[in-house]
Amino acid sequence: MMTQYLFFSGKGGAGKTSLSSSTAVMLAKQGQKTLLVTTDPASNLGDVFGQEVGLQVREVTGVPRLYIQEINPDAALQSYKDRALAPMREVFPEEVVRAAEEKMSGPCTEEVATFDQFIACMHQPDYDWVVFDTAPTGHTLRLLELPSSWSLHIEESAAGSGQTCIGSVDALTASKAEYDKAVRALQDGSLTTFVFVTQPARLSMDEMLRSSGELHKLGIENQVAIVNGVIPEDERTHPYSGRRWRKQEPYIQELSFRFAGRIGIMPLYADEVKGIAMLEQVGGDLQHAINL
Repeated sequence: MMTQYLFFSGKGGAGKTSLSSSTAVMLAKQGQKTLLVTTDPASNLGDVFGQEVGLQVREVTGVPRLYIQEINPDAALQSYKDRALAPMREVFPEEVVRAAEEKMSGPCTEEVATFDQFIACMHQPDYDWVVFDTAPTGHTLRLLELPSSWSLHIEESAAGSGQTCIGSVDALTASKAEYDKAVRALQDGSLTTFVFVTQPARLSMDEMLRSSGELHKLGIENQVAIVNGVIPEDERTHPYSGRRWRKQEPYIQELSFRFAGRIGIMPLYADEVKGIAMLEQVGGDLQHAINL
């Protein structure tokens, strides 16, 4: 069986880290070897699991078959530069290496380095599932759009000087092939599901719908929406909770008309979603709500 991918994205604060973490725990508890990756620089994944998260994959304490990893742009850039410059250090003077490193310090190299780590996470056949806790939606779209813009950059460079911002075109051919392979996986609905997490509120929902349209343009069709933080049914008779529910309900109804994919409803929890026991509870609720 090929590795399957779940991407959780949405406006900052919508709850994607909690839901992606809960899903990863649920999959691991079902016997699926699962990798949970965050590409969000502001992620609190370490707090959710109560352990350190870094660029190297770590096994989650107390959850067999679950592993976590953080793609940090700064760390990814440094790792990429170290690998790229290592051969030069063996044959060139230090001042030449420093000059090459300086040229690799721009945003172009950082984007490619981050995507390089992203691709490495996707091409890990040892896992049944890879679950991505992505950055807020705009950054995620930029990341997913990178392969097509990067391909154009390579083609233009090949027609000109043969140099890109991180080296020669020849040296990047294999990487481009890996990028193209990743894009094909993202566009394959049998392998990849993109899960939008939204609050039942105007700004969060509108951003989600705009991003959904952008993903359709990229050929990513298998999309799911989760409306998070909905007042539970047994709380709706309370004066305060009932007032909040009456504000939420029209947005949920509107989403059902404007979004063509599956829609799941997740309740507002009284307790913070952190710790394995709470993640298991939320994962069970999520499976019932959306049947991922």
